[in-house]
Amino acid sequence: MKSILLAGLTGLVFGTGIVLSGMANPAVVLGFFDVAGAWDPSLAFVMASALLVTAIGYRVVLRRPAPVLDTRFHLPAKRKVDRSLFAGAAIFGVGWGIAGFCPGGAIPALGLGESSAWIFVASMLAGIAIARMARRSLAAARPQTA
Repeated sequence: MKSILLAGLTGLVFGTGIVLSGMANPAVVLGFFDVAGAWDPSLAFVMASALLVTAIGYRVVLRRPAPVLDTRFHLPAKRKVDRSLFAGAAIFGVGWGIAGFCPGGAIPALGLGESSAWIFVASMLAGIAIARMARRSLAAARPQTA
């Protein structure tokens, strides 16, 4: 129960930060990408602040032997930039530039009643399902090595 409450509180703090920073508003995000028009640099300040907080947070938290609510840290094992990572990042960036939403901004926007956020989240979930099916299909079609 403690972990559920802590996860809810963390989500509430994150969502509040996203909404207060304007990142739940696709016009702000799209304004950042409009470098030839009415450019809005506020996204750069939000990102820089997030990177600073994350860098400090990781240094402090990873000094601990384990997280508060788990027995070990679950950090990515892969350190190599591969085709899958590059393709996923490119798709993410194109989608963010077209829609003005990323998952972190769209989910809090659901609570604001943004109809475009509902469409984005539904599309995102469909894309996740399709990608998982494609990955399973490709893995099954790959010849097994002994």
